[in-house]
Amino acid sequence: MEKEIYFHVGLGKVASTYLQYAFFPKLQGIYYIQRTQYKRSKAIITQTSHQKYLVSREFDQQLEDETLDFSKTFPQARPILLLRRHDGWIASQYRRYVKNGGHKSFTEFFDADGDKGLWKHSDICFFDKIQILEKHFAHKPLVLFHEDLRKDPQTFFQTLADYMGASYDPGAVSLRPVHPSYSEKQLRFIHTFSRYVFKENPRWHRNPVVHWLQRRSRLLLSYIFLYSARLLPEKWAGKEELTPRSELEKIRQRFAGDWEKCRAYALTCHPPR
Repeated sequence: MEKEIYFHVGLGKVASTYLQYAFFPKLQGIYYIQRTQYKRSKAIITQTSHQKYLVSREFDQQLEDETLDFSKTFPQARPILLLRRHDGWIASQYRRYVKNGGHKSFTEFFDADGDKGLWKHSDICFFDKIQILEKHFAHKPLVLFHEDLRKDPQTFFQTLADYMGASYDPGAVSLRPVHPSYSEKQLRFIHTFSRYVFKENPRWHRNPVVHWLQRRSRLLLSYIFLYSARLLPEKWAGKEELTPRSELEKIRQRFAGDWEKCRAYALTCHPPR
């Protein structure tokens, strides 16, 4: 019997981590390969004899490369893609960048007008990502939306379970976030002070162990800044708006057509029951 493989490809910052730890492990009737096992997922599928597998690993800028790599071995896999409206998504990506010690301004991170930012317009063209999945896999992707998860989590969960032919106990799925969110004050504080502490483009060591230690040390220092900010005066955090509303509105308008295409695609390919 041909194995059924479901491949959750992301995106990041759309509650993917929540699903990976709160929902996917509760599914019954499917073998779940956790994100920490992603590099071994091909070997696990090849060397075991389960009928169904769920592989989960969120990708953003790496989606095309990772999709191509996985599809070479399992072109019959059924991809699952989660999306969030462009303005909210890029704002969340920027907050993660700041949390980890980045100190560019929002417009230097994403330039809605001139496309000269660290992240490019092509990085947030979601319909292009859908077409990449269609190109490399035999099955059209299931496209779901972050806002639907927030509005009605139980219907969202049931949609996923039905698609994979799996079941779950609704009472066993916690609705609490997996990761805490940080306040505007905390993020403005680390954004102000990280430019004096962190290099924007650090030179990571080639040795993987040293590289890991470098990254962990940077993250540890970032968390110290974030938690210290709770106790410090508001004025120390700076007054600059972290994600200016005017820039977010530009992004929403510029990518409104892409968003509508994605919503229409989801209704056409996998209409709700």
